[in-house]
Amino acid sequence: MKSIAISGSARQNVGKRDAKQLRYEGKVPCVLYGGEEQYHFSASAADLRDLIYTPEAMLVDLDIDGKKFRASMKDIQFHPVSDQVLHVDFLQLFDDKPVKIDIPVKISGVSPGVRAGGKLLQSFRKLKVKGLPKDLIDFIEVDISSLEVGDSIRVEDIKLENLEVLNSPSDTVVKVDQSRATRSAAQAEAAEG
Repeated sequence: MKSIAISGSARQNVGKRDAKQLRYEGKVPCVLYGGEEQYHFSASAADLRDLIYTPEAMLVDLDIDGKKFRASMKDIQFHPVSDQVLHVDFLQLFDDKPVKIDIPVKISGVSPGVRAGGKLLQSFRKLKVKGLPKDLIDFIEVDISSLEVGDSIRVEDIKLENLEVLNSPSDTVVKVDQSRATRSAAQAEAAEG
């Protein structure tokens, strides 16, 4: 799985006034939890941009005043009007402790159902998986080359090595539906016959 390096500075004061001052300076208040203690720190908004505004799942190599941590972004808060990043939560990762993370779904192949006029519908852009950090993958590949009109691939059909998909097994990830044009053509044909 890809990783990104972010360096931060420990926060001396934790409060609204301090957080507001940090944001004014172009920094984002952050917290790292999941280990023996929590670390409150700030990171440059520019450094976080590549982590926040990407469809990919990434691990984070954090450097807080010389202390190094492996983490994943757990939560992010945006300003409701300006969409400015207000706060980011990171979860510390350990090699022997499973982690839950959202992994993007990548569709591959060409569906014969789509070629016949069907419409491809993707219900999930990401799936929540659980596994050890060393087993995490960049994306979940879903092959649609066998899907005819009316066929679908559910969560239970996706098999991942050493990872458990936490979404409901009956959830439809992708399906080929009848398009409006093919549906009206079929109805017209049925009415004539």
